[in-house]
Amino acid sequence: MGSETLSEIPDASGGCQCGAVRFRVKGQLGSASICHCRMCQKAFGNYYAPLVSVEEGTLEWTRGTRKLFRSSNHVERGFCADCGTPLTYEAPDGIALSIAAFDQPQEIVPVVQWGLEGELPYLDQLSTLPAHTTEADPESIEFVRTLVSYQHPDHDTETWPK
Repeated sequence: MGSETLSEIPDASGGCQCGAVRFRVKGQLGSASICHCRMCQKAFGNYYAPLVSVEEGTLEWTRGTRKLFRSSNHVERGFCADCGTPLTYEAPDGIALSIAAFDQPQEIVPVVQWGLEGELPYLDQLSTLPAHTTEADPESIEFVRTLVSYQHPDHDTETWPK
């Protein structure tokens, strides 16, 4: 995970998509990174895993309990058993949380990349693809306009679901 730079967000909260599992980090976040290794790709179902390290004593689980999967002899990965959201990477050197699981993920900027041997060859070309907003697709505009989200909001709630 490394310790290049600390993320500048004190007292950050987050959780899974359905709201069954929530957390709060009291104090400073650690180093933010992305990992391209194949294990992280599979664990996140994505091109890479965006992670930020936290000190064990600063992480508090405020709702629910994450389920753990031992992905190797050294690592466990935490996720929500209800909706499947990836939440943690837990190794002997510490714990890291999924950046996208935070309520304000845009404030956590990765400072280093790991596992470049697994980087997908087209990743650097993604920014050159045509880009559109969700509502710009005329074939799905009615679908988007009538969509009702059951996703937990990006802030703590006393109870969930409402």
